Amino acid sequence: MNNKLFLAGASLAALTFSLPTYAQQAPAPAATQDDGRITDIVVTAQRREQKAQSVPIAISVFSAAQLEAQGVTNALQIGQYVPNLIAQNNTGLGSANAYFLRGLGNTETIPTFDPPVGTYVDDIYLSRQNANNLSLFDVNRIEVLRGPQGTLFGRNTTGGAISVVMAKPAKTLGGYGEIGYGSYGKKLIRGSVDVPLNATFGIKVSGYWQQDNGYVHNVTTGERQNDDDGWGVRLGIRGDMAPWARWNASYAHIESDGENILNFACNPLNPTQCDGRYASSGLRSGNTLTPSPFASLNITGRKANYGSGNRTGTDLITSTLEFDVADKTTLALITGYVNLRQQYALDFFDGRGGPSISTPFPTVRGFPRGGFTILNDGLNEQFTQEVKLNGQLADGHLKYVTGFYYIDERNKTDFADVFSLFIPGVPGGFGLLLGDRTLRNVTTAYAGYAQGDLIFGPLTLTAGIRYTDEKKTFDISDNRAACNAGGTPPTNCLFNVNMIAASGVAIPTTQSAKLWTPRFAINYKPTNDILLFASATRGFKSGGWNARGTAASQLLPFGPEKVWTYETGFKSEFFDHRFRANLTFYYMDVTDLQTPSALVSPSGAITFLTRNFANYRNKGIEAEFTFIPTKGLNLYANIGYQNDNYRLDPNAPAVDIYGIQSVAAQAAVCKAALAAGNISGGTGTAACAAGIVDPNGNIASPVRTPDWTLALGGSYKAPLGNGLSLTPSINASYHSSQETGTSNLTIYNGSVTGTNGTYPANLTGVGSLITGSFSGAAWIFNAGLALKGMGDRWTLSADCTNCFNKAYIQSTLANYSYLNTPVQWMVRAKYKF
Repeated sequence: MNNKLFLAGASLAALTFSLPTYAQQAPAPAATQDDGRITDIVVTAQRREQKAQSVPIAISVFSAAQLEAQGVTNALQIGQYVPNLIAQNNTGLGSANAYFLRGLGNTETIPTFDPPVGTYVDDIYLSRQNANNLSLFDVNRIEVLRGPQGTLFGRNTTGGAISVVMAKPAKTLGGYGEIGYGSYGKKLIRGSVDVPLNATFGIKVSGYWQQDNGYVHNVTTGERQNDDDGWGVRLGIRGDMAPWARWNASYAHIESDGENILNFACNPLNPTQCDGRYASSGLRSGNTLTPSPFASLNITGRKANYGSGNRTGTDLITSTLEFDVADKTTLALITGYVNLRQQYALDFFDGRGGPSISTPFPTVRGFPRGGFTILNDGLNEQFTQEVKLNGQLADGHLKYVTGFYYIDERNKTDFADVFSLFIPGVPGGFGLLLGDRTLRNVTTAYAGYAQGDLIFGPLTLTAGIRYTDEKKTFDISDNRAACNAGGTPPTNCLFNVNMIAASGVAIPTTQSAKLWTPRFAINYKPTNDILLFASATRGFKSGGWNARGTAASQLLPFGPEKVWTYETGFKSEFFDHRFRANLTFYYMDVTDLQTPSALVSPSGAITFLTRNFANYRNKGIEAEFTFIPTKGLNLYANIGYQNDNYRLDPNAPAVDIYGIQSVAAQAAVCKAALAAGNISGGTGTAACAAGIVDPNGNIASPVRTPDWTLALGGSYKAPLGNGLSLTPSINASYHSSQETGTSNLTIYNGSVTGTNGTYPANLTGVGSLITGSFSGAAWIFNAGLALKGMGDRWTLSADCTNCFNKAYIQSTLANYSYLNTPVQWMVRAKYKF
C-alpha cells in the first residue's frame, strides 16, 4: 500500500484510541455480559465453531439481542453497521438488497447475473438477490464476512458473504410476542414459541406480519406507494436422534409486497411543495388491472395485467444432519431447497420521459403504462447438497474442514419492456413494446474444498483450496405473435438462432468455468487477548449474459470476475474485556470486473449492457471498536476507509470479437468529440458518459465506494428500581460523497453552447444538481428508547430512523436518482414467556 494509506491508517487508529466515545450507528459486533464485560460470540465463519475474536478474518457479528436492541427487523439495515459496506434496495424492488462490500456489488436481479456478495441462511446459499431483504423475525445471529470467501463458501463471494443463522428450537418451553405501530400507518406483529415434545425432540414455530400505507404520494393516481407489506412463517425442528447423531431443519414461507419506485423530495407537479415524497407515474397499483393499460400491445401471459408493485414468495427448506464419526470428527449433510416466485410491474421513468441535458425536467405526463415499464413473471428453483467433514489430527495440532458441494439452479423469467412516447392528440401517449420474451437458464456446479490449520502453540498456519466446475446454459424465446407465425423467425426476434453479434460472431449459449480458489493465512496470539493475522485469498464470480437486451445481437456474454485479496490486521481486547479494538488493512486486485450500465438511446429507450470492461483495485482500512467504561454504558465506533479505481488492459484491442469498443477506444472517441467543441451529453457525443467513461472522456470513478464510512453512538441501560430499566440510545452514521451511476453522469442546471447546439443543462458541474449519479456526503441519525421490566420479560420501546429526514441519492438508473427512505418511527410492545 502507498504511504498515504498507511498514514491514514495510523492516524485513524490514534484518533479512535484517543476518542473512545465514537460509536457505530448500530450495536457493535459484541454482546455484553452481566458483569459489564464484552462477550465473544461463537461464529462459523470458517465452517466450524470458533469465537469471533479467534477467527483470522475481517468479520462483523450481530447477535439476536443486538438486533433487537437497535430495532433491526430486516437485512437491509445491516448495511449501516459494517465498515466499507453500502447496502440499498435495488431500483424498483423493495424485496431485493444490493450489497456493495469493498466496492464489489451488483444491482441486477435477472438470473443471468450473480451478486458478488453472497447471502446464506443456515449455510444455504441464496443464488438470487431478488428477495434477500429478509425479515429477521427468528434469527440467532448475523455474520458479515468482508472480502472473498472463495475457499469455504465458494463462487459469487468476491466481495464477501452475509450469513444469517436462524434460531434453533430451545429445550424448554418459551417464546415471545410483539406488536408495533409506526409511521405511514405501519402495523407489525411478530412471535415465536419453542415446544419441546420430549427430551430429544423439539420444534419452534415463529412468524411475522407487517403492513403500511407507503411513504410515497402519487400525484397522478392519488395512491400511496413504496409500502412494505409482508408475512412469513417458519417451522424449526431439533432432533437428538442418538448421542452421536443430530438433526436440525426448518421450513420457511415468506411473502413480500414492497417496492422502491422512483420518487422525489418535491412534487413534480408543484416543485415548491417539498414536504414528503412524491411520484407522478400513471401506472396504477394492484396485483391485476382490468382492463389492462397494456392491452393494445398484445403482451403475453399474466404479466400483461400486472399493476404497479413488486410481489415475491419464497419457500426455503434447510436440513443439517450431523454424525460424530470418530473422536472430534463430525460429518455433516447439509441440504437446501429454495423456490422463489417474483411478479412485478415497475415504471422506471415516473410516467414520462427520461432526463437529459436537452430536457432536464421532463414534462409530467402520467402515462398509464408508465414512462419505461418492465413487467416480470419469474420462477427460480435451487437445490444444494453439501457433505462437510470437520475434524482434528495430531492431538489437535491440525484442525481441518473438507467437503463436497453441489448446486442445481433452474430459472424461468417471462418479461416485457414497454416504452411510452408523447404524441399530441393521443391520450396516454403511444405505447411501444420493446421486447416480450421468456428466458430459461440453468446453472450446475460441483466443488470440492479443504482447509487445514496447523497449530504450533500461539502460531497457526492455514492453507485451503477449492476447485469449482461450473456450467451455465442460456435459452431465450420471443413471445410476440409476429415472431411465432411459423417458419424461420425474423432476425429481429429474440431466439437463440438469432444470437449473432454486430461483428457477425455467434453468441455462445453455454459457458463453463473451472477454477481453483486457494487461501493462505498466518495468525499469531502473543496473549489470549491479542490476535495478529495476515492472509491471501482468491475468489471468483460467475459469468453470464446481458439478458435484458431487446435485440438478439445485444445478448452478449461476459466472463467470470476473479479477485485476490491480501489482508493484515489484529484483533484485541484490553481493560478486562471492556475495550475491544479490531483493525484490518486490505489490498484487493480484481481482474475482469463485471460492470453493468444502462445506456439511453437516441429514442429515449434504455439499453442494458454488462461487460468485463476493466480490472479494479481497492485498498483500505476497516476498524471496529467497542468500549464499556462502566456497567450499562456501551459505546461503539466502526470506521472504514477505501481508495479504489478501475484499471484498463493496455493490450486490449480497440474492438472485441463481438464488435464492442474497448473502454480506452471509447474514451478517445469521446475526447475527440469534446475537442471539436461539442457539449457532452448532446448530439454526437454518445461515447461520453456511457459505460465507465465519464462525461469528460475520463475513466469514471467506481460506484458506491465512498472514501469514508463512519458511525458513532451509544446506549446506557439505567436501572430504575424494582427490576425496571430505561435504555436510551442515539447513533449517527456518515458516508463521504460517492458516485452511484457507472458513467458518473449528473445533470446540472446551467445553459451551455457548443458546436453541437445550445442546451439548458450540462454535465460539467456548473450550477445546481438536478439529477444523476453524484451523491453528496450525508449524516443519518437514529435514536431509540426502551423501558424493560424485571428480567427483561416485557419491553416498551420507541425508535426513529433517519430522524432528521435527510435525503440523499443512493442509486441511479438511466439518469434518474433514487433516494434513501425518509424519516420513520415505530413504537413496540414485547412480552417474553
